[in-house]
Amino acid sequence: MQGDPRKSVISRLRRIEGQVRGVQRMIEEEADCGEILNQIAAIKSAVNHAGIVIFENHARQCINKSFNETEKDQSFDEIVRVMSRFIK
Repeated sequence: MQGDPRKSVISRLRRIEGQVRGVQRMIEEEADCGEILNQIAAIKSAVNHAGIVIFENHARQCINKSFNETEKDQSFDEIVRVMSRFIK
């Protein structure tokens, strides 16, 4: 990820927030269910992508940290633990 990862993730989350508000508005205005479901699918995809970006950054930090530690297995276990929570 280029630039500051936090800024990128915050930007993504703000876009997602806007999409969610848009869906709320669509429901209030009784928009077509198919259109609403398409927007919800887009939100799910955006949230998953944001999670992947955050996980990638976390994994990178754990790997870099492990180069300076004697307990490399702990860093690996941390990556696996976070990944397993993310994919559930």
